[in-house]
Amino acid sequence: MDIRHLNEDDLELVCRHREAMFRDAGKGDDVLLPMTAHFREWLRPRLADGSYFGFVMLDGDAPIAGIGLMLIDWPPHPAHPLSDKRGYVLNVFVEPGYRKRGLARELMRLADAEFARHGVDYAVLHATDKGRPLYQELGWNGTTEMAKTLSVLPDESAG
Repeated sequence: MDIRHLNEDDLELVCRHREAMFRDAGKGDDVLLPMTAHFREWLRPRLADGSYFGFVMLDGDAPIAGIGLMLIDWPPHPAHPLSDKRGYVLNVFVEPGYRKRGLARELMRLADAEFARHGVDYAVLHATDKGRPLYQELGWNGTTEMAKTLSVLPDESAG
């Protein structure tokens, strides 16, 4: 098994993994197809400038698992009072035929080391029901975060 850093050529791989991750969590094409199209355009410049980074695991030439990482500009907070950034983990995915082999655990270990290399001592992620037990086992805890979907008003300046 080889591990390498993500690069610009991994755009479609990351999109495919993200869509498959949400499909595994029960989401359907009505949400996933438009999400992936918008995500692809969002991701392209971030892979290019390195603000979205991470790892891909390979079995020979075949990508079998991946993880995305970002640094988030965040004000000092009681959870990280001396730091103005947080790590963010996203798009953790292992191909079905390779699950239950410790690959996601290894990806998370790599994420911890990469965040440490960037001077980050606090990180967040959003867990699916399937991923939550692993993250809890690795020391991740729930937070007080809440979320709300807001209505987007049409851009009146668009004529």
